[in-house]
Amino acid sequence: MAEDDYNYKKAYLREKSARDQLETLLEDKTRALFIANQELEEKLETVKNQQITLMQSEKMATLGTLSAGMAHEINNPLAYITSNVESIKFIKPVLVSLMTAAQQFVDKSISVSQLESILVQLNQENDLSFIVDDIDDLVDDTQEGLERIAHIVSNLVDFASLKDNVTTNADITESLNGTLKLLENQLGTCAIELHIEKIPLTQCNLSSMKQVFVNLLINAKHACDSQFDQQGKITIKLFANKNNIYIEVADNGCGMDGDTLKQIFDPFFTTKPVGQGTGMGMAIVYNILKEHNGAIEVESEVNKGSLIRCAIPISTKSV
Repeated sequence: MAEDDYNYKKAYLREKSARDQLETLLEDKTRALFIANQELEEKLETVKNQQITLMQSEKMATLGTLSAGMAHEINNPLAYITSNVESIKFIKPVLVSLMTAAQQFVDKSISVSQLESILVQLNQENDLSFIVDDIDDLVDDTQEGLERIAHIVSNLVDFASLKDNVTTNADITESLNGTLKLLENQLGTCAIELHIEKIPLTQCNLSSMKQVFVNLLINAKHACDSQFDQQGKITIKLFANKNNIYIEVADNGCGMDGDTLKQIFDPFFTTKPVGQGTGMGMAIVYNILKEHNGAIEVESEVNKGSLIRCAIPISTKSV
């Protein structure tokens, strides 16, 4: 009996020791897993911040390209606004004289004949009928020029604004239309063919989607510019089926060979000369689409052109 008790106690202590060791091991593993998980979260946050930084860098680089072209676009309305202002300065003394004469007549400080004499003299010196006809055109042209400049600046500010973490249930057509307005001058050398169907709303980041359109269209434009023997043509399609929204951008530019296609989404890869392009354009497009649970595929043939097709799932849930 004593021996049985001894064996039982010995077995119990052995089991307890094994259980204690197991619990200690489990605590150690749990602690190590917790630390590893924290480190992973920190690394993921670092990667996320780096992606945001890269996107902003690409956006700033794109803004530099856009600003260079838009400087010319702003100069056009600015030139005739300046010319109109000079014309208005010339007309101003005549208008002041007319208003002064009218006020004097209302105040009865001059007679009808004196007013008539003043008007005849002003007409002889300035051709009042021409001023009356011209003033409307001057004001209308100046207003049109100011609205054009405001429109250009508004598009630039909208594109540059930091909205990288804002998603909303929206129509991607808004991003396409905004991009076409933004790139109106840059794409001027290419024929643009649009096929836009009514698409459903989906949860997306409109600012990021505009970056996708900007990068795709600028790339297509550069590809077309390299073909000197033909008119550049860019075809844009936006349509949807039951599950996805599709974006297609096709060009008749220089196209890409197989080696280039394999590297097209690699960060910092570019076929442009040193100092031209960041090599981040298509990498950012790829990342944005992945963030929207989407996909992208490219078809291309050297000297024939390229077709880029993007697919974005239709969803009302936050991405």
